[in-house]
Amino acid sequence: MNSLRIAVADGIVISWRNLKRVPRIPELAIFAILQSIMFVLLFAFVFGGAIPIPGGGSYREFLMPGIFVQTLAFASVTTAIAVADDMTKGLIDRFRSLPMARSAVLSGRTFADIVYNVGLLIVLMLTGLVVGWGVHSSYVDFMYGVLLLLFFTYAMAWIGVYLGLSVPTVEVAQQLGFLVIFPITFLSNAFVPTETLPAALQPIAEWNPVSALTGATRELFGNPNPYASSSFPGEHPILMSVMWTIALLVVFMPLAIRKYRAIDR
Repeated sequence: MNSLRIAVADGIVISWRNLKRVPRIPELAIFAILQSIMFVLLFAFVFGGAIPIPGGGSYREFLMPGIFVQTLAFASVTTAIAVADDMTKGLIDRFRSLPMARSAVLSGRTFADIVYNVGLLIVLMLTGLVVGWGVHSSYVDFMYGVLLLLFFTYAMAWIGVYLGLSVPTVEVAQQLGFLVIFPITFLSNAFVPTETLPAALQPIAEWNPVSALTGATRELFGNPNPYASSSFPGEHPILMSVMWTIALLVVFMPLAIRKYRAIDR
């Protein structure tokens, strides 16, 4: 128990160190917020009128859960860049030489990312309310949806840690992160109903983790939630979202830990 307390305390210190970068480099948060708001305005006012929702409903209410998931998915790129930056500057080696819990570097990084993305999520929800998004479910369902989003954020943070430890430079981390996350978010139901996609792409989009979480949050928030067929992912988006998030954690958390332990071995 004493070792656990030390590991938690050291993880909190590292989390605080990572969060202190936000006020010291406010451009990081400002540009992330502006990029998210730009996506909301672009799709809501430019493309929204050309995208009908099967079964009816507001496209802006259909859109916002997809924007939430897309933003949190791309947060893994920010994590990868930050970890790669610490690696190239030698900070990871410095942390490893200090009398601190070895787990604190990774646990502190991932916990700080959750706190950081809570702020982004609040800004996005406020922006959604301005453009016409609303929650038409109970308070409990709304909180379940938020917790599901944060659970997914935690899994994506571990993906970002693994990518950041695996690349030689910050530039490569940025390019690799976008190369991996960009097609996953757009080949989904985040911005268009799955049934509007070509028939060959519909199964891919239906089994996409981004589609599962987007569908789950639409259901929990009471927003329009059409799906292409009576497939298992379409009928059970909440269960699929939980299963996908657990699977991502099971795969990428051990990979990141192994990669961290193998540094300079």
